[in-house]
Amino acid sequence: MDRTTLGSLVWTLSTRWRTEVDRVTTPLGLTHAQYSALLTLTSLTRRGAKPTQRALADKLSVSAIYASKLLRALEAQGLITRLQNPEDSRSILLSLTDEGQAKIIEAKAAVQALDAELTAPLGDPYGEDAQRLRIALRSLILHQARREAERQKKG
Repeated sequence: MDRTTLGSLVWTLSTRWRTEVDRVTTPLGLTHAQYSALLTLTSLTRRGAKPTQRALADKLSVSAIYASKLLRALEAQGLITRLQNPEDSRSILLSLTDEGQAKIIEAKAAVQALDAELTAPLGDPYGEDAQRLRIALRSLILHQARREAERQKKG
């Protein structure tokens, strides 16, 4: 029986996965975190939202300070714009530039190809093994989110 802790396996996979994504996004001028931010911003925008810096930080599960640093770097590259929300001066609205839209299309194609390569041992990406893994991972993520919410409630 394998006694390796699940936490150790998740950590190892996460670290290696991030390294691999960085390997394919770096030639495009992006880190894995920047790619994730652009992809999330694209998704929020497609849903008709007017994404804010806070909403993006929440969706990425990162601190507001880290999100700000990440978004300033993307803005400096001309990939996004950050504007003060006229309806709430404490809020910053985000949008992709044309260059940002082109960059995320290119990066997404590279990351999707990598994803197919990394998940090949599971077979069909929409098959039973892949679906079971998705369900298990989502369950762990949801559990962690609930634990974090409880901790925040307690102060």
